[in-house]
Amino acid sequence: MQTGVQKLSIKEKIGYSLGDSAANFVFQTAIIFQMLYFTNVLGISAGKAGTLIFVVMIWDAIFDPIMGIIADKTNSRWGKFRPWLLWSALPFGIIYYLTFMTPDFAEGAKLAYGYITYLFLWTIYSLNNLPYSALGGVMTGDVVERTSIASYRQVAAMGAAFIIQGFFMQMVDHFSGGDVANVVHGWRMTVGIFAAIAVVFHLIAFLTTRERILPQKEEESTTKEAFSDLTKNGPWIVIFLTTLFIFTNLSMRGGVLYFYFDYYLDGSSLQNFLGNFGYNVDKVAVVSRSFGLFNMSGMAFTIVGILLSKPLSERFGKRNVFLVGLILATIFCGVFGLVSPYNPWATYLINIGQTFTFGITIPLLWAMIADVADFSEWKFNRRATGVIFAAVVFALKFGLGLGGKLQGFMLTLFGYDAANVTESAVRGVRLTASIFPALMFVVAIICLFFYKIDKTMEFKIQDELEARRK
Repeated sequence: MQTGVQKLSIKEKIGYSLGDSAANFVFQTAIIFQMLYFTNVLGISAGKAGTLIFVVMIWDAIFDPIMGIIADKTNSRWGKFRPWLLWSALPFGIIYYLTFMTPDFAEGAKLAYGYITYLFLWTIYSLNNLPYSALGGVMTGDVVERTSIASYRQVAAMGAAFIIQGFFMQMVDHFSGGDVANVVHGWRMTVGIFAAIAVVFHLIAFLTTRERILPQKEEESTTKEAFSDLTKNGPWIVIFLTTLFIFTNLSMRGGVLYFYFDYYLDGSSLQNFLGNFGYNVDKVAVVSRSFGLFNMSGMAFTIVGILLSKPLSERFGKRNVFLVGLILATIFCGVFGLVSPYNPWATYLINIGQTFTFGITIPLLWAMIADVADFSEWKFNRRATGVIFAAVVFALKFGLGLGGKLQGFMLTLFGYDAANVTESAVRGVRLTASIFPALMFVVAIICLFFYKIDKTMEFKIQDELEARRK
């Protein structure tokens, strides 16, 4: 393998980025529509569905570092990480489809089917996505090219999110012919299309990329020392907790937003609102169309926020920009629950405010993880980047599972039943889409006040580490 700097073609960068598009088809479907599918399509109660999501995500959080070790020890004629794109491509598509196939089983058998397929889905997701992420670091040794790769990947991921959030339910509605009794067919066709595209995208990513450098073996700490250092690393503890509560919010809120449109917002008001944008739809399609427009407008402003993140953080510091962005996003999230069901304009505008302000924070979290790794090396004279990253990913997955569990708990607490949606259940949906997840953001904000790596300290750590390495 080459060990020098390697410029990459646009073709290779685009090919690599398609791997993240494929993975995001699954990720976005799970975050936004999994609770809706489990309760309203598969027929599992909200409480049992929440427990299912929690148990599977805890397993996945534990499996992630194991998969990282497996990938590091892989040796093949294609490299360490790239072959996993080939080996997992077809299983990835098959299990994605099977997870949403909706077999005609009894309730208990459906629950067991849900556990088995959802567990395999996230296990294969890790088999695929962890090596894929590591692949970006061994395609070239040029740090500028690595940044370029990451930019291509982020754009592709956002594109997949835009498509799933904007068009998924519209496709379900289209393939079901607007007939509620035929909704299972709509889900099967929609997921089948995205599963097939995902397989093709993974194969393209495998065929168009190359591993060119061997990972450098740093003078790192032992696993025992690395985990011991974490317990004494204050900034890492803050980032761990912040990540946990942010992703608890995203999972809890994201999974009930479709319920919010279906049960809380007034259908006639939504229909009139869509008419302003040239949508001539009947009442059957109004929810899926309005929800799609809601997500697409939010995603567009998320991208704007992401683009502003770098210049703002360079001027004011990562922590300060993160805090302000998250505080504003929390306010918008809480106010979301006060909107009248007859005022769709307010629903859309508040969501745009939240997605824009939260978008500013998205790149900062991952940049701050790197700063925490530098802090660990600066303080303990040994680097443990892999352990720090794996531990934060654990918090991310745990937060997704906890959010799913809390989502199911809240819906059950307010008496949600897909066959008989009461006023109490609608109130629970509204609160779970606003006040309850906002409280998760509040805890994350409190944690960030204890994050001590400000802009001045960042430069101090950078300069001292550079001097040591020389």
